[in-house]
Amino acid sequence: MSLLYEWLDHAAGARRGTAGGGQALVYRDTYLSWHGLQHRVDRRANELKGAGIEAGDWVGLMLGSVPEFVVLALALSKLDAVVVPLDPILGGRDLDMVFAAAHLRALVTRPNALVPFATPAGATASPPNERPRAVLESRRRLSGTLLTCSTFERRSVKLPAGVIPEVVLFTLDGGGDPKGVVRQRRQLEGIASAFASTLAIDAETRVTTAAGLHSSQGFDLGFCAALAQGAGLVLDDELVAARLAKALAEQGADVLAATPALFAAMARMPTAKPCRSRRTHCISSGEPLDPAVARAFRKRFQVPLLSCYQAMETGPVAIDRDGQHPATVGLPFAGVEIRVADGQGTAMPAGARGSVWVRCAGVSATFVPPVKLRTRGNEVPIGRGHSDGWLRTGDIGSLDRDGRLTLCGREDDLVKVDGRRVALGEVEGCLEAFANVRSAEARLEYDDLGSSRVVARVQRDGHCTPKQLMDHCAQHLAPHKVPARVEFG
Repeated sequence: MSLLYEWLDHAAGARRGTAGGGQALVYRDTYLSWHGLQHRVDRRANELKGAGIEAGDWVGLMLGSVPEFVVLALALSKLDAVVVPLDPILGGRDLDMVFAAAHLRALVTRPNALVPFATPAGATASPPNERPRAVLESRRRLSGTLLTCSTFERRSVKLPAGVIPEVVLFTLDGGGDPKGVVRQRRQLEGIASAFASTLAIDAETRVTTAAGLHSSQGFDLGFCAALAQGAGLVLDDELVAARLAKALAEQGADVLAATPALFAAMARMPTAKPCRSRRTHCISSGEPLDPAVARAFRKRFQVPLLSCYQAMETGPVAIDRDGQHPATVGLPFAGVEIRVADGQGTAMPAGARGSVWVRCAGVSATFVPPVKLRTRGNEVPIGRGHSDGWLRTGDIGSLDRDGRLTLCGREDDLVKVDGRRVALGEVEGCLEAFANVRSAEARLEYDDLGSSRVVARVQRDGHCTPKQLMDHCAQHLAPHKVPARVEFG
């Protein structure tokens, strides 16, 4: 068994003989004890084994923040399979590239989800000059659910010698293509330890996450941190401010993680009640936190809003532990080192802007697909390159004399919308593929409520309307990448 199931087994064993077995998982009106969760996991593991899933197989979970994601991830861990969480709104192009990089043995999806790129067994193969398509073996319904499990022809993934993956999380590379971040036991243990030590997470903690379990916020701070300490995990796949405010004020959430936009919506609720617990940590990450939002939230709920910096490549990096410096992302998590340096890794003085480098147990050193990135001189590649254990994250920032980190932008064109990475170049390329567009420039725009969106300015070569261009983008890009507004100039 892999580490995730070991954590479950330890948590369930620690509560054996106790009344009720403790709450492991809460989802709306569903409550699962640790014993009940392990029982479901064991049954699902037997079913997946019967479907042909073996140790070392990579299996995608495209489900969102629902209890069955947790059950399936732990079941795969028991089988020593590799868990690959995927964004449920992943577009066809991105999903095709994920398959090319990860060679998924199986994909579990919600009802009626299509896998249009899968070639049924016995069908005509793809032309030689095209990327091989996944060969579909079977498609079945998981017992007791409406979920579909599609299995594909087994293909191996080439990794460096000695690398034993347990989890692979996908994000975007600098060029806008999906990049799989390979997590081994060391990274998972390091991430869980950093959160537990810094936020005092233990078996009595109740962790609530409003982020998808495919994201670093949802998987690392929600699923991974809670499971490692045997803490209760509260899931919510509908990002409704009223429900999160109720969880904070009435349900005893000890840790609540969400985006700045959600916290801003909670702060605007006139009927919201103050939080009863003063040990609650409200953690904002995924996008920059507006200090005005932090002040309004603290006034409404009587607890500070903590600005946090984390990424799939690194796990947790820094957090404003007392909520007094919301314009920064605070000090490093326990066990994390941060430095601001140039492209070669040479440290810069306090106050200077430069590349943000991170070194800790959570930093991943293996990515799929393995690509060779262009660099200048002796520069370390952005987002993939290591130097003596230090990863160049691609973020730009500065450290003050107290060691607090302020983020100032990116070295590439990656931005975040609703906590999801977007490559502006990909949006521009999509617009420029339209027949009557000469050139396009995309940018990120923030509103007064802390929400972000992509907007674009287009130079035309013929007649076209903003609606035509946005419809064109909607056909080729994931929803969060589609420009909210198109201007002509």
